[in-house]
Amino acid sequence: MSQDTINNNASFIWSIAELLRGDFKQSEYGKIVLPFTILRRLDCLLENTKQAVLTTASGLPDEMDEQMRMTILSEIAAAGGQIYNTSQFTFSTLRQQDAGQLRSNLVDYLTGFSPNVRDIFIEKFKFTEILKDLDEKGSLWMVFDRFCQLPIHPDEVSNLEMGYLFEELIRRFSEISNETAGEHFTPREVVRLLVDLLLANDDEALSGKGIIRRVYDPACGTGGMLSVAEEAMKEFNPALNVDLFGQELNGESFAICKSDMMVKGHDASRIAYGNTLTQDAHKGETFHYMLSNPPYGVDWKKYAAPIKEEAEDLGFDGRFGAGLPRISDGQLLFVQHMIEKMRDDEKGSRVGIVMNGSPLFTGGAGSGESEIRRWMLENDLVEAIIALPTDIFYNTGIQTYIWILSNRKPEERRGKVQLIDASGERFWQSMRKSLGSKRRAIGDDARAEIVRIYEEFLNGAAGYGDVSKIFDTTDFGYREIRVERPLRQRFEVTDEGIAALKATKPFQKLEPEEQEQMVDLLHDALGGENDTSPKGVEKGLKRIAAGMGIKIAAPLKKAIVSAMSLRDENAEPELDKDGNLVPDTSLRDHELVPMKEDWQDYFAREVEPFVPDAWVDTSHRDASDGEVGRVGYEINFNRYFYQYVPPRPLAEIDTELKTLEAEIAGLLKEVVA
Repeated sequence: MSQDTINNNASFIWSIAELLRGDFKQSEYGKIVLPFTILRRLDCLLENTKQAVLTTASGLPDEMDEQMRMTILSEIAAAGGQIYNTSQFTFSTLRQQDAGQLRSNLVDYLTGFSPNVRDIFIEKFKFTEILKDLDEKGSLWMVFDRFCQLPIHPDEVSNLEMGYLFEELIRRFSEISNETAGEHFTPREVVRLLVDLLLANDDEALSGKGIIRRVYDPACGTGGMLSVAEEAMKEFNPALNVDLFGQELNGESFAICKSDMMVKGHDASRIAYGNTLTQDAHKGETFHYMLSNPPYGVDWKKYAAPIKEEAEDLGFDGRFGAGLPRISDGQLLFVQHMIEKMRDDEKGSRVGIVMNGSPLFTGGAGSGESEIRRWMLENDLVEAIIALPTDIFYNTGIQTYIWILSNRKPEERRGKVQLIDASGERFWQSMRKSLGSKRRAIGDDARAEIVRIYEEFLNGAAGYGDVSKIFDTTDFGYREIRVERPLRQRFEVTDEGIAALKATKPFQKLEPEEQEQMVDLLHDALGGENDTSPKGVEKGLKRIAAGMGIKIAAPLKKAIVSAMSLRDENAEPELDKDGNLVPDTSLRDHELVPMKEDWQDYFAREVEPFVPDAWVDTSHRDASDGEVGRVGYEINFNRYFYQYVPPRPLAEIDTELKTLEAEIAGLLKEVVA
């Protein structure tokens, strides 16, 4: 495979995009150039068999079944997949026609394609509208003529090289249009690392002839991950049959991915269009390998209804039984979707998914995120999590992580999770020239080292103690116990308290005369030498009600007590009618007790010696196991891999500041002079 071929063709196509300057916005270049590139490739693929297809098509009866027609003509076309074109035109003959007729001739050419290709260009790319726009702005012939010169015949550019070319173009167009980070393009070295991790230790399963492996990406974009997975598997075993499946929401990305599958000879019908989370196009299917880089931090509010309905109605019989994450981030929905498609046999499945840090620790005990993590860890589905370097994506510098999930863990990994911190300098190199936000790259040697650390299940081995650690799944769990302290307060009528009472709604509902009367009676009933204990206050409130000739309703009573109460550590603890301590909600606290420890032992050691009057609210229990304390799970990389770096000595900082001051003073002198 020639990188020069890819770069040269990408540069040539980029030069065509420059012809659009002035008539179109930069963000619109890709919508014109990408479909033209695919159209040119298809024209090259069908060139040698064009006449044979036309001859065969003319002899087929009009009433023939459409599927049968597609099968016959695509076999004659011999382009791989169900692709053919029955139009009289080709790029070569279109170029020889009257330039004024080019638009109508191109539309005729498009409608001559097989229905699956027509759908891509007319419905997804909206290409007829693009042709109209180009024609009206006088750019159509110029752009078309340049594409006729693009040398991407399969004799010159392989299918694999064509895939790389697509990805390079998508990356460039994504950069100039400022697309959301990671939404359209995952760096190739990240994809290759993900694939290598996914296939690690699977030599035996991938060996032999007649082996079929099904690979799925639920947010496949332009199909880059699927292509790399197939490439890596074929490198290991050329005889392997790799079936690729995917689904994509973005129309243009879907069109490119499906086109790519067509030109590579795959069954393009396995690439589905639509929202994976609401319209599962591969329902009931299972796969050997799944991989994805779903959108980060993208909310799912606008399509929440069907997701919530599935979760409530189907539970674990559906995809989202473990829980629903917060509406602002749907990454863990994709995780559950992929787990639901794991094979339930001895071969099982493996999942690799790239996400940001949110799914690791967002959400406390009982939250949707925590419950999803709990479900994955308690079912022993998490094999490893790898922290990647920052600044390796094109449009964002955020920290990202690769999760490896499996329902066929080897014996030594059962009940264990491996954390690998591959974010340090040993695993990345600075790029000579930044590409957007991408300033770093994971080299081949670093990738191989990360895979080896994972493959050999290293746990703090010599030289790796700071980057690889093995944990029990329960090490990430905790019980959140509720710690209460008694309510201690006294009651006192103050100007601040009266002002606070006047601001409450129950007080404001009183008539103006009643409001004045109540304020006057407050001092007599609750102030001075009166009993300010809870029982004394209750008696005082009765005196106020009697004096006003009204009944003090519960909301007003609560407002009075709240406004006139002051916390007092020296006051006696308040008791309820049953003689139990009344908790002070303002002093309520929660302690996170490690899952492996008894909460009573923890409380006796960590809380009781410092707050002797505290107690644990034993009614605060977990909804699933019914035990005291709500269960939560989080995976905090910093906690396990943090390394203290002492601050620089003050003398060193002072010397640096003086040097900078001297430099600034020198520059100011030059300016003044």
